[in-house]
Amino acid sequence: MPIIELTNITKTYPNTKAPAIADVSLSVEPGEILALLGPSGSGKTTLLRLIAGFEFPDTGAILLGGVRMNSTHGFVPTEDRRVGMVFQDGGLFPHLTVSQNIAFGLYRYNKIEQDKKVSEMLRLVSLESFGQRYPHELSGGQQQRVALARALAPNPIVLLMDEPFSSLDPDMRARMRDEVHAILRRIGITAILVTHDHDEAFTMADKVAVLNAGKLEQIDTPEMIYHLPQTPFVADFVGSADFVSGEVKTDGFIHTEIGRFPNEGKHPIGNSIVVMIRPDDIHLVPDRNGIAEVISKQFRGSENLYALTLPSGQRVHSSAHSLAFYPVGTRVRLELTATHTVVFRDDKEKAEK
Repeated sequence: MPIIELTNITKTYPNTKAPAIADVSLSVEPGEILALLGPSGSGKTTLLRLIAGFEFPDTGAILLGGVRMNSTHGFVPTEDRRVGMVFQDGGLFPHLTVSQNIAFGLYRYNKIEQDKKVSEMLRLVSLESFGQRYPHELSGGQQQRVALARALAPNPIVLLMDEPFSSLDPDMRARMRDEVHAILRRIGITAILVTHDHDEAFTMADKVAVLNAGKLEQIDTPEMIYHLPQTPFVADFVGSADFVSGEVKTDGFIHTEIGRFPNEGKHPIGNSIVVMIRPDDIHLVPDRNGIAEVISKQFRGSENLYALTLPSGQRVHSSAHSLAFYPVGTRVRLELTATHTVVFRDDKEKAEK
């Protein structure tokens, strides 16, 4: 049985025309980590607040642990849902010590049980000697570990995290992401992570749900989301992507100016198609007769990202090892190494770079 089950959830805020969440259905299995991924305004945090009980859906059903949280007869309040919350800024009480912050949600426990639980949580997040410190005496990463300990202390059935690492610097963010992921795996808790960072979602989650303007575009494993996106929005949002126009010919292949591709969607002959190409799908070979020309280079440490112009004027991109150097103006031949061919109909849904 799924720990979390949402069915046809819709939420529209007053004085707004478009719903913040529109007919979203998904489920999360025990011990699974789900990332809600999308740009600002896509509905990620609204969906998290609906699960937590901070908001009430207009339509649809929310089940936690097999128990319905909303109905025409009532609404289970947040404090009775057994959910733990970790907020973007940690949300620690500045006038309470670390131990007191962790004990805050343990009001159903007696003092001996509270002390035991606090000690257990401090060990879990490796802050055993920090119990008597105050939040301002901690680093940003330590504060987030305390926030995690406080959320886990009451033994929730699900942990909800709303952009918990966004206020940290890049190096600290990566370390905290690894630490939190290891803790969640160790205790086996079901968790939902809200993020706009696809690297974060791919690193931490078993499944990723991509939201766009309140709608669920795709939910799948990180690998499937990246390699086999179902919409141009997903393709472009989870990693650099170019969309090359083509047409299905009588030989059954999609012909484009950079080569031909299998007609994976079995589109009819004559249909206009766009093929998704990622930078790591294109290998550059210097060739004075090549169809593409290097127009810019971005150094990214371990790799260079090249922008190329095609005969039609369209731009595509290619990533290469940082030691592979092609000056601007170099004519190149494009060798395609795509392991998956992802195609979309060339209509109003087409994404442009």
